[in-house]
Amino acid sequence: MKEETILFGIPVPSTNKLFLVIVAVHIALGLICVISGLVSMLSEKGNRLHTLAGKVYFWCMSFSFTTVLILSFMRWPHNIHLLTVGTLSFAFAYVGRRLARAHVKKNWTRLHTICMGLSYILLLTGFYVDNGKNLPFWKQFPQLFFWIFPSLVGIPIIILALIRHPLNKQKADAKESNPKTQFHA
Repeated sequence: MKEETILFGIPVPSTNKLFLVIVAVHIALGLICVISGLVSMLSEKGNRLHTLAGKVYFWCMSFSFTTVLILSFMRWPHNIHLLTVGTLSFAFAYVGRRLARAHVKKNWTRLHTICMGLSYILLLTGFYVDNGKNLPFWKQFPQLFFWIFPSLVGIPIIILALIRHPLNKQKADAKESNPKTQFHA
């Protein structure tokens, strides 16, 4: 029989106390990422709340990635898929933060939106892939659904933000009003 512990109603495939403590820390960090990411998305871009929530998201994502590394190596090779998703999520958050801090690339706001949005999608993908089968409503769906669902919801939201958000739209509007960038037949 497989050794497991029920943690917050979800079976964890271990009874190792250190592993369980790291999982609990990982869960707390993940929840903070979900909340701070949502606050950052819904707040006015460039204001204090957006910046603060973005910093909280980045640092909690950094520490969450550290716990993913530890947990993956403790259960190697069983969690390699979660390690891959966690690595990509952290990488997109890292690049998104660098873009926001540097402002050096043209269209940095668009790239920032894309990177942070993909980081958030991957955060949710990792959660659902690992836990969806144990959650009351979600357990009715096949495992493939958990890999696809966050992207099906998140990518259209990213596209909408790229099209409609004033900071992203400003760049596009500036190009349209600049006669050098217009195509003449």
